Amino acid sequence: MTARPQLRSIALPSEHGVWGFWLEPSLLGLLLAPSWAGLALTGAALAALLAQHPLSLWLADRRRGAWYPRTRYAAAFAGAYSGVAALLLIATISLAANAAWLTPLLFAVPLALAQLAFDVQHQSRRLLPELAGAGALGALASSIALAGGWPADLAWALWGLLAARSLPAILYVRTRLRLERGEDPNTLPTWLSHLGALAAALILITAELAPWLSLVAYAILLARAGLGTSRWRKPAQAKAIGFRELGFGLLTVATLAAGYALSL
Repeated sequence: MTARPQLRSIALPSEHGVWGFWLEPSLLGLLLAPSWAGLALTGAALAALLAQHPLSLWLADRRRGAWYPRTRYAAAFAGAYSGVAALLLIATISLAANAAWLTPLLFAVPLALAQLAFDVQHQSRRLLPELAGAGALGALASSIALAGGWPADLAWALWGLLAARSLPAILYVRTRLRLERGEDPNTLPTWLSHLGALAAALILITAELAPWLSLVAYAILLARAGLGTSRWRKPAQAKAIGFRELGFGLLTVATLAAGYALSL
């Protein structure tokens, strides 16, 4: 008798870091431009995110011409999540004042598809798909802001700010995990990416598209990366590193939201 597959491993993503990359743009968008349309869009994004894992499993099985016990469950979960996402997108369309919020999502689609293609080949933990997935989710903040009536230039700047947060974070976590395994990785890309994030924030500030408080957020992230890749770091398990990174992400969101709200 064939054993029933574990449904949790099919229904939920295996990469825990993906939750933070969904939560950060969702919170930032809703804090700055709260609206029912934005809330519906946040739910749609969550449903689409949940659909990605079982969909990749189903596509991988079909690509091999196989039909395992997990295959029909993967198809069922992917279909259910996709249906919820579609319903919430319809709700967003009906609640939003215009269709401007769709534009960032359309630009994010190629990134999401690239990440899915890697996932189907069981290569989702490589650097490129991680960067693509995080970049795609960052568009959510811009779309929520547009759905809430924000000016287009300010809304699009949110995507840039979140990319400056998430992309260096991925490099840092990968480097930190290698250090904890006793390896000797090149830390220069991590440092350069964080310095680039500071520079990007400064450019957006100069263009009056981001608050000055943004520099505080990215300076904290730079300090975290510096300490975390130095010989003075404290040993940590992978789970602890992930939870800390989620905390730094939420701190970044809170700092950015405060900067915009208080014009600091």
